[in-house]
Amino acid sequence: MQYMSILRNMSVLRFRYCVFSLALGYWLYQFFTANYDTVGWQFRHLTFWGLTGAVYVAWLMLSLSRKGLPPAHDALVSSVAVLNAMVMFLYWKLYFIDPSLVNGNGPIVWHQEYYLHLCGPLLMIIDALFLNRAFQNILRGVLMTTMICIAYIIWSEAIVGPFNIEPIGSVTSGLPYPFLNDMVFMERALFYATTTATGVMMYAGFWLFSKLLPRLISQKNL
Repeated sequence: MQYMSILRNMSVLRFRYCVFSLALGYWLYQFFTANYDTVGWQFRHLTFWGLTGAVYVAWLMLSLSRKGLPPAHDALVSSVAVLNAMVMFLYWKLYFIDPSLVNGNGPIVWHQEYYLHLCGPLLMIIDALFLNRAFQNILRGVLMTTMICIAYIIWSEAIVGPFNIEPIGSVTSGLPYPFLNDMVFMERALFYATTTATGVMMYAGFWLFSKLLPRLISQKNL
């Protein structure tokens, strides 16, 4: 049993080294491809907020494994996992409607597209759900998730939009995603509200799954 525990800890450590290395590599890569003529640079986009959170959380998780410490930072880890799930959901939802809704400057490099909007978020969710078991305190987690959503909305509407001239839409200009610039303020407010509600529902879904997971495992072992 002790051998199996050591083997498991080594496997988790390798996994977390891989997750952190990928996240940090793609985070640094964005600084070589960013448009520095815009206010906010790559921080304009929710995807980069998710990636930044993933780098920080991946480092925290790696540090726990290296020091042999138990799971921690539940609210932060779970809310960043939900943020990345939202990035994945929103990107592909809009992409399959029309790629120009999210990629106003044309298609992005394929490996970057799939890492930022699929593989990276999935790796973060796997760690949060199955390794760190971070979905424990639903109230704190939902509060932090909501705060992140509100912070990004304020950032987009008060900083990014007013101080940029592109993308240009039929209603306004400067907001980080092309489709937002085709909406009047009340339409955007409704979109922000439904998106935040989606994040809260995602959190609740992950929390429920984390509660049911031990029962599913115990039944499988019977």
